Amino acid sequence: MKILIIQQKMIGDVLTTSILFEALKNEHPNAELHYMINSHTFPVVENNPFIDKFLFYTPEMEENKSTFLSFLKSLKKEKYDTVIDVYSKLSSNLMTKFSGAKIKISKQKWYTSHFYTHTFKEPKTPKTKASIAIEHRLQLLKPLCNSIPEYIKPKVYLTPEEVEQSKQFLIDSNIDLSKPIFMISVLGSGENKTYPLPHMADLIDTIVEDTGGQILFNYIPKQIDEAKTIYNFCKADTKKHIFFEVFGKSLREFLAITHHCTALIGNEGGAINMAKALNIPTFTVFSPWISKDSWNMFENDSSHVSVHLKDFKPELYEGKTLKEAKNNVFSLYKSFPPDLIIPKLKNYLKQF
Repeated sequence: MKILIIQQKMIGDVLTTSILFEALKNEHPNAELHYMINSHTFPVVENNPFIDKFLFYTPEMEENKSTFLSFLKSLKKEKYDTVIDVYSKLSSNLMTKFSGAKIKISKQKWYTSHFYTHTFKEPKTPKTKASIAIEHRLQLLKPLCNSIPEYIKPKVYLTPEEVEQSKQFLIDSNIDLSKPIFMISVLGSGENKTYPLPHMADLIDTIVEDTGGQILFNYIPKQIDEAKTIYNFCKADTKKHIFFEVFGKSLREFLAITHHCTALIGNEGGAINMAKALNIPTFTVFSPWISKDSWNMFENDSSHVSVHLKDFKPELYEGKTLKEAKNNVFSLYKSFPPDLIIPKLKNYLKQF
């Protein structure tokens, strides 16, 4: 049996979908499993022992139709028995069609159902602590597996060398590994998924006041101005605890550094999902337009906790869709001040 799983775009999605490989290998140990992902997301699934081969959707394919067409033609040569299209957008619809696979599985959409032999509706409410994101992916295995686990946690596979090198990097950077280290996801994947910068600074002030911990910022070089703005909003005493220049210069470096952290706190997104996959505690601030039920994976009110505006002011969502919330996100953020979050954050920090 030869199976292709397609999950393009975001790092968190790629990591979450990787659970399907473990489930498939458990029931079909001799199956050959391939994973189609965007090339920049590879580090988050690198060394995954359940994936036999990676195929990459590159920027060239996205920009050049002839390059993409050549790739589509090459898929047929792979002779897949099954394609599981988790992404379910036009590019993956075409990959599924060109693959020539007999079994084609995806989420249910009325306008793409003709591409597939099996489709499944995304659940509206979660049945377990795993979240809708996990439960929906696992149900896609129904045509292939007799025994589907209730949930599987995504995992990141670091090498011993990566763990040791990152440990030495932190020591060389004057980080005390015997004291709390908090990785802060200071920025979301976009402005509409980023808790306002002055408010984030208030949360960081609280973390330092309550724990005396060491603070690391998760950002990439092109985000340095926004990260520096948050740093400048912090209190003078807080700044003494922030190691601003200590950050992962690649995704694998970020993962290896986070492995040594006490917790990861901040905006919902890929960094939170990666921390959970590393078994690092998390405190998540959801954007007002993101579905908490879809992405609050394995929340347990202790090691993994999250806050959403809807938790505090449900009346703002009455009769409104998440799409409407997205269009009104900056106004909603004004209704989500740190004063609402800090009591829950302070309670979370007691364990450290």
